[in-house]
Amino acid sequence: MVQSTQLPVQRPKSESDLAARHPIDPRRPLIFISAAEPSADLHGASLVRASLKVCPGARFVGVAGPKMVAAGCEPIFDMTRHSAMLLGAIRAAGRAWAMLKTSERYLRDYRCDGAVVIDSPTLHLPLARRAQAAGVPVMYYIAPQMWAWGTYRIRKLRNRVDRVAVILPFEEDFFRNRGINATYVGHPLADRLAETSVDQGVVNEIRSRGRPMIALLPGSRKHVVKAVLPGQLKAAKRIIAVIPEATFGVSVANPQVASVIDGLLAPCRVPARPYPEHHAELIQAANLVLVVSGTSTLEVAFHRRSMIVMYNSSRVLYHLVGRWMVHTPYLSLPNILAGRQIVPEFMPYYTSSRPIAERAIELLRSNELREKMLRDLEAVTAPLRGGQASQRAAAMLLDMVGQS
Repeated sequence: MVQSTQLPVQRPKSESDLAARHPIDPRRPLIFISAAEPSADLHGASLVRASLKVCPGARFVGVAGPKMVAAGCEPIFDMTRHSAMLLGAIRAAGRAWAMLKTSERYLRDYRCDGAVVIDSPTLHLPLARRAQAAGVPVMYYIAPQMWAWGTYRIRKLRNRVDRVAVILPFEEDFFRNRGINATYVGHPLADRLAETSVDQGVVNEIRSRGRPMIALLPGSRKHVVKAVLPGQLKAAKRIIAVIPEATFGVSVANPQVASVIDGLLAPCRVPARPYPEHHAELIQAANLVLVVSGTSTLEVAFHRRSMIVMYNSSRVLYHLVGRWMVHTPYLSLPNILAGRQIVPEFMPYYTSSRPIAERAIELLRSNELREKMLRDLEAVTAPLRGGQASQRAAAMLLDMVGQS
């Protein structure tokens, strides 16, 4: 049986036991919060801190990673060390079920004033239903990308949540037109990057290794790194054959993927150095970034660096299932926001690294092409900046639980 690695919830034996564990205090709202992935843990931590600034007596309890715990959330379960997507989600099904049952017990046994779920619709739409059954109002933060795929889940979202805080400008109209109480709050990544300082000395040190510098961003999950980094390294070999002075840096997102990256770098003959720290500095030092699809593409865009987006999922799975579910002509966020292709994207799969390398060489040799891409990226990221997403989402949450 899969068990929680954090503080297990025990069902109270009596109403008096319940009162002892969580004394009724209308001045101290009890808020259940759930984040299942490292990125959601980061955004959840910012939301908790922003909420506590406005309402210091609020108590946050739930499915929390280390960043949310450090921000003041009491954990009953941690999914962030086991986050997965696509086929990896199947392997994590047992743990996901344990999380849902643990959360359901908590929501049923304790008087929560509200619940907030962050991203991860496969887990959080079922959790929202359980919260609703327990009479707990629910806010969804970082809405499922139903405009891209899975529109059949619109009814579930509409019926199971009270409010939705969306982070892309066009999402508010998309969801409101479908009867969902959605509000655009800004993008939390933009706020975080605005508060992050870049060590220019480290940037200069990375650049001193040689130019052009190409940054490889293979992701933060082991199975994604295994799928993406080999193709990035193959493209790097082809780039070196044409531009022998090129150098490469590989971002190591966390200790969990470090051994995977080291194992893939060891046998290849590419002058690629791993960077377990200085992620932002590596992007800043780069002339071009080969980046896995997802939020990382926006991070590169916020840093104003040209990029090529990559992802290599199962070709068979995509043709059997994926192509019937995807409803957008573009799959990378910069292109989705622009409504046209402004960055090359090779996804959801590719059969050869040759066209990737050819586009990379073309961009590296043309300042004009790179500058045009940077202008386009600046245009699509401008509406996302300065929104104070965490503070606005916190205001929505506290209003929902009657603490505004």
